Amino acid sequence: MNGKNDLQSVMHQFLPGYCESHALSPRQSDVCAHIGACRTEALGGVQLHCDHCDYEQPWYHACRDRHCPKCQWRATEAWCNKQCQSVLPVTYYHLVFTLPHDLNPWVQLHPEVIYRLLFKAVWATLKAFGADPKRLGGQLGVTAVLHTWGQQLWRHVHLHCLIPGGALDEAGQWHAARSSYLFPDRALSRHFRGRMVSELRKAYQQGELERISRPGEVDTVLDRLMGIDWVVYTKPWLRNAETVVEYLSRYSHRSAISDARIGAICEGEVEVSYKDYQDNNRWKTLQLPGEELIRRFLLHVLPKGLMRIRHYGFLANRCRKDKLVKIRQWLGQIGVTAPYGAVSFEVHNCALLYAII
Repeated sequence: MNGKNDLQSVMHQFLPGYCESHALSPRQSDVCAHIGACRTEALGGVQLHCDHCDYEQPWYHACRDRHCPKCQWRATEAWCNKQCQSVLPVTYYHLVFTLPHDLNPWVQLHPEVIYRLLFKAVWATLKAFGADPKRLGGQLGVTAVLHTWGQQLWRHVHLHCLIPGGALDEAGQWHAARSSYLFPDRALSRHFRGRMVSELRKAYQQGELERISRPGEVDTVLDRLMGIDWVVYTKPWLRNAETVVEYLSRYSHRSAISDARIGAICEGEVEVSYKDYQDNNRWKTLQLPGEELIRRFLLHVLPKGLMRIRHYGFLANRCRKDKLVKIRQWLGQIGVTAPYGAVSFEVHNCALLYAII
């Protein structure tokens, strides 16, 4: 794979041709501009100068756009260093809730509404299962991360949920999960399906889905969706803090495609690597026209201001600190330290002088 090619080079080479036949929304235009300018002279930067050998090197600013693959690894590192303070010494479960592809046209028309209802329906489902006295009988803690893509960049909307294995009741007692799975996937799927369909009907009746203009389409689609199984599954459970932090970094700030997956560009086509989950997770490559790669990437531009990482239950920001103290006291572990310390950088033999370019 040609390591010199990245999403930025694809944008520079193929975006002008794409814009000739496709109209970009203001939001898409901003994202493309940010990625194209990231760490280039367009954003300015600093000039690094060594006072021993007089070597100079420009260091350009990053765009910090959450869709830019160059910027997300730093955001991931900073976020995970903060979140690892909340890791508990319990088994963790990774659940994935997926929207049926029948709803993809509605996502195109009303992304803000659909994504908001997805978070709402998933949390309502998990909250109900956690509070059930026959299950855990308390409040769960959930970190939910929205992803909208599949490996080949088609629209595939799903929510990753990382959940400590237990619940905190009103008396401050911790109820640990007792099995190798948190809740039955099939039961979760049916509850999630019913809640999401109900929320969509309500949103349409309240005029929030006004761009769906075909008569009877909403009832037809939702009735059909109630007759099929929705995909909800639990991935392998996690038993130590290091693995939990690794999972957080893997899913928290990922963009639709990383620069590492972009290979050679030849005769207007881009080589893209992907993992084939239906073939024992083998890595494969496909050739995409440059403009088609841009089109698929732009499917996953999120509405401005949308929070794609959300915390619920005892992990909600407003009560996390107090409730984690109660849980650790119950578990007999007070004053837990983070599994990873802060990252420090040292510069040897060179004093760097900075000047704005």
